[in-house]
Amino acid sequence: MNVFFSGIGGVAIGPLAEIAKALGHSVTGTDAADGTMVRQLRDHDIAVEISEDDEYLRLTHAARPIDWLVYTSALPDDHPELVAARELGIRTSKRDELLAAIIAEKGLKLIAVAGTHGKTTTTGMLIWAMKQLGVPVSYSIGTTIGFGPSGHYDPASEYFVYECDEFDRNFLHFKPHLSIITSIGYDHSDTYPTKDDYAAAFRQFISQSGFTILWQHDGDAVGASPADAWCIQDSELADLTLPGAHNRRNATLVLKAIERLGIGDVSDTRQVLESFPGTNRRFEKLADNLYSDYGHHPTEIAVTLQMARELSDHVVLVYQPHQNVRQYEVRALYGNCFKEAEKVYWLPTYLSREDPNLAILSAAELSAPVADRQSVQIAEMDDELWTAMELHREAGDLVLCMGAGSIDGWVRSRLDGA
Repeated sequence: MNVFFSGIGGVAIGPLAEIAKALGHSVTGTDAADGTMVRQLRDHDIAVEISEDDEYLRLTHAARPIDWLVYTSALPDDHPELVAARELGIRTSKRDELLAAIIAEKGLKLIAVAGTHGKTTTTGMLIWAMKQLGVPVSYSIGTTIGFGPSGHYDPASEYFVYECDEFDRNFLHFKPHLSIITSIGYDHSDTYPTKDDYAAAFRQFISQSGFTILWQHDGDAVGASPADAWCIQDSELADLTLPGAHNRRNATLVLKAIERLGIGDVSDTRQVLESFPGTNRRFEKLADNLYSDYGHHPTEIAVTLQMARELSDHVVLVYQPHQNVRQYEVRALYGNCFKEAEKVYWLPTYLSREDPNLAILSAAELSAPVADRQSVQIAEMDDELWTAMELHREAGDLVLCMGAGSIDGWVRSRLDGA
């Protein structure tokens, strides 16, 4: 089969392209910009064109007819590639349809990791643990990792581990054998207008899962039944040496999942999890006293800063908010989430999939609710900021850069040019 991926550099689409390639399909695709995932795909001999029109798709189809176009949720309905695909009679779908077809065709048992926060790290922990325990596993994770590709198919595997996100109701397209829910808060108001809508989607997800593991307070929040779910009490938190309270909670869920599946000894699994190397963009160490993290929600900011404080008494945060439309939802939550940072450099919001009717909230407006407002300095990604970061690092401060937009690429490029 000849599969074309539009938005192939995305953290959800890229791993699926790798899986399709591993299954022997012909794979190519386009993305609007170069990036870490695009470079990883090219390293795996997947052709990627940087393009925002339909020329490459038409040329590819003319050379060898495309059987299936898989596109990212971020693509507008009138995108030139979607328009061209319809005109050419190419089958089109979002990623869930292709992935569900692969799982069904190979008879795999789906282990889905869902939740408002902590999905990527928990998925990485489960993949790492299964690999170290010698359990063959196929998987898809929404980031790059140091211990394998982002998407992988193992012909010997019984299980498929999937970071199953709730955006665009993606997770409701699956019926997992086992689900892990890391946390339930509220996010993606463009998909779920109210908190009740959001909770209802998780209730449906639990009902579609063969069995679910989650924390008791999250189970209570959505009315999970003991018949459908294993609700973990706070007193059951595993005694692990992993840094970060949230990492210890995520690892506890993985321990329970492996226990439920009967694929590993508890003592062995505990040791394996304590050696977890982490995933890229999740408190990833880039250099001495310099870390990068994808988190951009106030809850994620707070728990990541807490982990940073376990490593250093002097933490400096460089923060890039993500999506103006999202800032209208979260700005009231900024009050106390920065309390573990001595200094916060606040960058302009990274804009993506915006509502043109909403005024762009400035850094000054967004940072106004911060309890310790004097710790905040409005900044730009420029030489002045980089110099300040270098001085902090030289003084022994831990500098943490957080955001899902361009900040990670900017920091890496400055390091490469240093």
